Amino acid sequence: MAFNGRFSGKAFFFGFLAGAKKIVENQHELNKINVYPVPDGDTGANLAATVRHIMDRVRPDSSYRKTIEEIADAALEGAVGNSGIIFAQYLYGLSRHSRDDSLENFISSLKEAVKVMTEAVAKPVEGTMITVIRDWAEYLENHKDETRNWLDLWVRALGRARQSLSETTQKLDVLARAHVVDAGAKGMVHFLEGVVDFLKKPSFRKAYIVLPSLFSDDDVAINLPETVAYRYCTETILKGRELDPHRIRESVQDLGDSLAVAGSGGAVRVHMHTDQPAVLFQRLGTYGILSNPKADDMRLQLEAAHRRKWKIALLTDSSCDLPPNLFDQYQIHMVPLHLFFGENQYLDKITIVPDQFYGMLDRTPVYPTTSQPSVKTFQTTYSRLASHYDSVIALHLTGKFSGTYANSLKAAERVAKETGKPIHVVDSEQLSGTLGLLVLKTARAVAQGLTHAEIIGRMREWISKTRLYVNVKTLRYMVRSGRVSPLKGRVANWLNLKPIVSMENGGSKLIDKSFGWKSGFRKMLKRIARTRVDEYCVLHAHNHEYAAEYASNLEKLTGKKAVFTLDISPAIGLHAGIGCVAVGLIAE
Repeated sequence: MAFNGRFSGKAFFFGFLAGAKKIVENQHELNKINVYPVPDGDTGANLAATVRHIMDRVRPDSSYRKTIEEIADAALEGAVGNSGIIFAQYLYGLSRHSRDDSLENFISSLKEAVKVMTEAVAKPVEGTMITVIRDWAEYLENHKDETRNWLDLWVRALGRARQSLSETTQKLDVLARAHVVDAGAKGMVHFLEGVVDFLKKPSFRKAYIVLPSLFSDDDVAINLPETVAYRYCTETILKGRELDPHRIRESVQDLGDSLAVAGSGGAVRVHMHTDQPAVLFQRLGTYGILSNPKADDMRLQLEAAHRRKWKIALLTDSSCDLPPNLFDQYQIHMVPLHLFFGENQYLDKITIVPDQFYGMLDRTPVYPTTSQPSVKTFQTTYSRLASHYDSVIALHLTGKFSGTYANSLKAAERVAKETGKPIHVVDSEQLSGTLGLLVLKTARAVAQGLTHAEIIGRMREWISKTRLYVNVKTLRYMVRSGRVSPLKGRVANWLNLKPIVSMENGGSKLIDKSFGWKSGFRKMLKRIARTRVDEYCVLHAHNHEYAAEYASNLEKLTGKKAVFTLDISPAIGLHAGIGCVAVGLIAE
């Protein structure tokens, strides 16, 4: 094909598919050698998820410019992880500099896109995928006049990319110590290999064939750090008017590293490694609307991949109220529910925390809402867990209150069929602290060496012994959320009526009422006194004083200290309202 020729959007798209397929086929290999910037074993999965999103969303047009614009938009929307963001920004730069569908302009735009890609990263590092993409693009630009054969040029440029990949080990000490090349850079080489294979033997049918995720229990014999510098790999799409990527980078760069801000104008995708995701999202929220949030626990991913304590993985959702130290001690995995303040989207307990949430609750004109994690989110989580553990047990909040259990079950069935790994999803019929106690009981059973089957066999008995009692301080929040009519709310307020609610068979039930807070307190204690308590916890929605009073009285009543006293998850607290206090227990 001569360089003065032109090519179609469909030809470009199928070449892109061939490269994407190569990434998907080799994602496990990329995960294995992933040590930079964080050895969390997900670079391959992130690149695969990014290109899969593009493949699912884009329908090629005959025009190259329209096709690359669609690909770039889909890439920014679906980019996952540091590697996905960088690749997406490169595609965005390619779309910005593509004036027409001539091969001359295409080669020129490949080099110009490197500048756009590099600008998106706060601190570009040599020896990464940025270096390999730049070396490859420069080779094409510098040698395009040496041959009139398009395929020959691409084959030689691929050779330069492979050479650049081999050099990454010498450019980054962390790669040299681990005796590996950069995972993101190798992903780009695999992508280019797929494109060249397609150019050699074009086949639209083969380009569309994408293998499912690959699974392996093999660990990698590489030198790994004890921990990661920052715990969370966070991402969000920020939407607004005339967004300035440089200004956004400047305002948050003190919160972590691996910062990348891709896109410009009306939408940018922000990626950062940080220990303060809630602070990061609070700052970003001043620039525009927060959407498509993501926050992966890189420390837990590192432990699961290389330092797992047990062969059974334990998963729950963010409605599970349990202290962070117990999550860490038992390596419990968690998928967050989504919280919406108007159009702004947050991840429960991660990108918004109780102090921040309850402060916003009275100020917001639009009452917040929640939504369950998607099937896709659970499928990604189960795929990762299945690659490191022999089996998975998941416990979720009651299916009568949320579709979380149903989505988790659907995803688990798919991944179990693909991997052959046992994945058991349990409807706890509870939430908040009682779900926390059940998860803790399950975690202890795993640590004690009980088998997967033995734990599942005991689960129904444990669930039957759980009790949750909630003393609601005011119905104002239930009225705002639509769970109680305004008229009933006004009547309750006039009478100083305080309902006491319990969980039965997965649903809430009004079990008593009191005229005044102290009266409700005494009635709850009286009910609990009828039960032989094995262990209990105290929950509250920003009501530390009364929670402490409950805990003190319960210790005298039972002769036992509370396992924990905790602020209720925002996703649950928005329904019960500020001020409520609850007691969760498991009977002997």
